[in-house]
Amino acid sequence: MKAQVNEIKEGLQHFHGSEMLYQIPLIRTRFTNGLKYLANVAECFWLITDVSVIAKSLLNRSHFITIDFKRLSEDEQDFTGYEAEIIYSDGNGNVFETHQYNFTDFPLDELRLYFVDNTLMLPSEY
Repeated sequence: MKAQVNEIKEGLQHFHGSEMLYQIPLIRTRFTNGLKYLANVAECFWLITDVSVIAKSLLNRSHFITIDFKRLSEDEQDFTGYEAEIIYSDGNGNVFETHQYNFTDFPLDELRLYFVDNTLMLPSEY
């Protein structure tokens, strides 16, 4: 069973730096303790895999990539037909790609991740 939103947010605050790195087998992206925790409690390994593949494809444009997951408001959902979007940028306002999701079971309304040195991490782990 998935953890509740407040429990997840609370848990994510405990990750600073990461001594241990994990790896997605096929694409060899590394990810931190914070992402391992998130994947387990929110059952969102799909998110880690998806954003890793996209971020890797953008490395020729920036060595540092911010990944912002955002659930759209009900009005935005009605208008666009999408429930959520993920925006890939360089962190300085230069957006590389935006991916829309018709449906998501991801429990949080917002999440920012960093992708640097082939490693996906929480901002607090950078």
